[in-house]
Amino acid sequence: MADLIFGRRPVLESLKSEIPIEKIFILHGIRADIVEQIRSLAKRKGIPVVESNAVRLRELTTDEHSQGIVALIGAKSYVEPEEMLVAAEKNGEQPLLLILDEIEDPQNLGALIRSAECAGVHGVIIPKHHSASVNETVAKASAGASSHMPVARVTNIVQCMQDLKSRGVWIIGADATGEKKYYDADYLGSTAIVIGNEGKGIRRLVKENCDFLVNIPMYGKLESLNASVSGALLMFEAARVRHEKRDRSVGKVRERGDV
Repeated sequence: MADLIFGRRPVLESLKSEIPIEKIFILHGIRADIVEQIRSLAKRKGIPVVESNAVRLRELTTDEHSQGIVALIGAKSYVEPEEMLVAAEKNGEQPLLLILDEIEDPQNLGALIRSAECAGVHGVIIPKHHSASVNETVAKASAGASSHMPVARVTNIVQCMQDLKSRGVWIIGADATGEKKYYDADYLGSTAIVIGNEGKGIRRLVKENCDFLVNIPMYGKLESLNASVSGALLMFEAARVRHEKRDRSVGKVRERGDV
């Protein structure tokens, strides 16, 4: 069944990706540089662009933030977790994955995917049940990042975690009971970060299958952060330590070359 992507930036990012776009609807009369980029790229890729009136666009989506651009696409193509590991290996990088345990709010899922893409995560894993799927709302919330980020849907998160661990991936869960602070964890090796449900957190069996848990210190009156914020903190901490190590390694090579 066809799905929709709406909003100027999400549609442009979808055009730049490998997502099979069937048709793009543009509100008649709108003009902007990004709209012209969409027209030009769609023409190069042979994708029909249809000038539509406001009534037709409202039939496609009732979202008031469509910005006059709607793309008709095929359903999101999910991948296998194995493909994420292979892609990281081909890039000469240690895998960094994000496992989402029953994130049900599409806005949160979209925000997490956006943060994952920006932090250089190699893939996001979600369960098939009790989880938001990657739909037009998620695509909009991710600002188009869902078009680029590989996403796997698995039947059993715990089994997936065990499979990853057998491949040498360390599993780090974000939980208030964590024995160490999130910034004290070792993210340099093959790593998967687990973020739990917005209200319930990480489920017991998922938590028990993490290699260790980390907490995020709270200094105000509230006891927890939004799931998307928690995920962003851990992912960017992992990105920071990995890039600092890479930069130090590059510096050492330059020093040897200068001698």
